[in-house]
Amino acid sequence: MGLLEAPQKKATKADVLAAIRSMHVLQIDTISVVARSPYLVLFSRLGHYDPNWLDELLAEGKLFEYWAHAACFLPIDDYPLYRTQQLALERYGFKRAPERLDRDAVGHLHLLDRIREEGAVRATDFEHDGGRKGNGWWDWKPDKLRLETLFTAGELMVARRENFHRIYDLRERVLPERLLNDSIALTHAALVRELSLRAVKAMGVVQARWIGDYFRHAAKTPQPHPDMLVDEGRLIRVDVEGWKLPGYVHWDHRHLLRRAQRNELHASRAALLSPFDPLVWDRERALASWDFDYRIECYTPAEKRKYGYFTLPVLVNGSLVGRADAKVHRAHKILELKALHLEPRSQSNWGLRDEVNGESLARALAEFAAWHGAQTLLIGRIVGRDLDKKSERLLRTNLLNSAARSLKAMVSEREAIK
Repeated sequence: MGLLEAPQKKATKADVLAAIRSMHVLQIDTISVVARSPYLVLFSRLGHYDPNWLDELLAEGKLFEYWAHAACFLPIDDYPLYRTQQLALERYGFKRAPERLDRDAVGHLHLLDRIREEGAVRATDFEHDGGRKGNGWWDWKPDKLRLETLFTAGELMVARRENFHRIYDLRERVLPERLLNDSIALTHAALVRELSLRAVKAMGVVQARWIGDYFRHAAKTPQPHPDMLVDEGRLIRVDVEGWKLPGYVHWDHRHLLRRAQRNELHASRAALLSPFDPLVWDRERALASWDFDYRIECYTPAEKRKYGYFTLPVLVNGSLVGRADAKVHRAHKILELKALHLEPRSQSNWGLRDEVNGESLARALAEFAAWHGAQTLLIGRIVGRDLDKKSERLLRTNLLNSAARSLKAMVSEREAIK
């Protein structure tokens, strides 16, 4: 949703919820060199919107948090799927949760009693016994570990976030009453089937081996195999140019499939994507579908990074053309692109010298800056395998000038509205 064409209207709070429902998952990450990932994923699809809407939807109970592809915001109507997983406790090391509960039953019960009597809590409400010695969950203070264990087990939920910190409360005080009965849970077979269908629908066209990664619910070949779902009329098997394996499309997207087969789908959207965007989080899928070999390098030692700490994939009119090493200097209202790394094919077949694509990217950079509250855009360098210094300088100047004009107009327009 939202990556084929630019938004046709100003985003609303309902659009935020609709976008999450269409993806089914919105991955959470705390890195904030630009906007935090969940807010950025929504901006890439909706354009300018109020980030507070995401927090409000969580507090209003229209969303909840749990483990899916990773830690995610999820539509509340999908809760029965995750209650099934909570009751099974089989994924993401959840088998540890019963062990922790058994080893420290009294501590967990005391924590639940405290929350029941005193109300919702955050991890920072608790002291760390003996001081912090390292990093990671193994060094969490005991009550932080208890909070996360009870959250994983489904006894606690995130009621809201304050300054992006989780506020935990009892499940029965967060969930709508209609979802409190465990009869809503599915069988394991029904769960895997449903998640596979939703994964295909969310991704558009996929190979079988990518399906299980979307919700991290299955191995390389999910069961039932997608060919069985084709036989049942739930999926459509297709041949994709350049793929040795068949692709699968959800039956609900048959009208889009027909348009694609008639070459009637024309991408006209440029955007900077989060590294945790569903479009790129599966490295194999990004490589096979867009010839884009992407890996986030924030977990790579600085001296071994090739592109940058938190590079943003750059989408222009249906192609992933590069990655931007971006940083927002909030105090100075500056968006800095330390570098824009172009894919080799982008220089020959796409090229910033192409007026349509160049203007699309320039406007996307301006919109990105304006949404972050920046009034100035800086571009350090453009990097490409075949770019000489003169060509790089010309491309950077043209892109920067075009983006700066658009940004100035956007800032002026918003100042006038105020």
